[in-house]
Amino acid sequence: MNATLSKQGRQKHPPGLYLLFLTEMWERFSYYGMRALLTLYLTTAFISGGLGFEKGAAMSLYGFFTGAVYFTPLAGGYLSDRFLGRRLAITIGGVAMALGNFMLFAQHSLVGLYSGLGLLIIGNGFFKPNISTLVGELYSDQDQRKDAAFTIFYMGINVGAFIAPLVCGYLAEDLFKTTVEGVVHYGYRYGFLAASIGMVIGQILFNSLGDRYLGDIGKRPVGKSPDPQEAAAAHAPLTKKEKQRTAVIIIITCFVVFFWAGFEQAGSSLTLYTDIFVDKHVFGWEVPTAWFQSLNPMFIVIFAPILSSVWIKLAASKKGDLSIPTKMGIGMIMLGIGYMIVILAVLQTGSDEQNVVVKSNILFIVLTYFMHTLGELFLSPVGLSMVSKLAPIKLASLLMGVWLASTGVANILGGKLAAFTQSLGYFEVFSLIGAISIVMGAILLLVSRKLVQMMD
Repeated sequence: MNATLSKQGRQKHPPGLYLLFLTEMWERFSYYGMRALLTLYLTTAFISGGLGFEKGAAMSLYGFFTGAVYFTPLAGGYLSDRFLGRRLAITIGGVAMALGNFMLFAQHSLVGLYSGLGLLIIGNGFFKPNISTLVGELYSDQDQRKDAAFTIFYMGINVGAFIAPLVCGYLAEDLFKTTVEGVVHYGYRYGFLAASIGMVIGQILFNSLGDRYLGDIGKRPVGKSPDPQEAAAAHAPLTKKEKQRTAVIIIITCFVVFFWAGFEQAGSSLTLYTDIFVDKHVFGWEVPTAWFQSLNPMFIVIFAPILSSVWIKLAASKKGDLSIPTKMGIGMIMLGIGYMIVILAVLQTGSDEQNVVVKSNILFIVLTYFMHTLGELFLSPVGLSMVSKLAPIKLASLLMGVWLASTGVANILGGKLAAFTQSLGYFEVFSLIGAISIVMGAILLLVSRKLVQMMD
């Protein structure tokens, strides 16, 4: 057995993985470029290039949007499983998201905002569950490289997420920032244009190279597969073991809601806290607030290959790899520790935005994002791999949509929590999020053995 695992660990990954890596990289460039600017765009005065939303309302809208983009994969996954096929669904989603960002660029108005966000929500529903499912289809269920493959794929997500705030933030807060008669005007719309162009590049790569590197994978709906065994599996009732594995996916999905509710504060309350209460000067130069959104993906690009190799070495060892629930429990505790760090900063600065006496050291927010990143690496790519391993073939994209919907619930909850920072204060909200994450992580560790039994 160990010899087989070692042999699989030395095998190269299929080239299709790297095509999906690049496709996801550009899609995430598009999404995170837009996301890095959205809260700032909403809260900046209209005359300065924004829409002039009150901060609490802006963070609630941000939470609704980032939640909705993870609910629509339920419908997108179902439609692709039954009617469209994964490859066509990815293309439909990509085109819709490119148009959504273009609307944000073309129309500086509420009409442009809501139509653009609507297209992004719909497009993500078709794109997100299917690109991840395609990665799983490159490998057999027994292939021990799968966790490592999803960690590599996750690097693609975060290369795009790292570059996007730098490019889009530079365009909005520097290159196209102007001052006329003492009024500063930000070029947010040009950041949205860059996000749209990134999505177009990803779709060109995917559609021009898909036949060469993916073959027929994902071209047909599951029930219309030319493989007789796959077609039969698509119509057969679920076995007892498949029902147990589906239950594990749903149980763990409920746990990770609490992780993502805390993690997604990065684009809302943590962004506003950084903008107002953190000393962003480095060697006399002020770091743009949007650039802090690049810390998380930068850390992932650095540490994902390390963890990928660790998972492979553990899988080939006598004791074997850590179980999926164990990895996720550790990840949730790491997120909580990250909030304990930022709480130390809040104790110095307080939460009164109208009377900022002291600003916190930039290292507090850097270390917070670092711990959140480690937690994410223990949880998110492992979760994608889990769904691809455990989901019955007839429900593969639908259950991937369920997994992603947990992020949707979390984002809506996170938006409400972020809005409370304007009334309760940052200390109270950050303390609550950190404590809940640590407690839920500990509970997941306690029940991990039972979940592993249901998975086997």
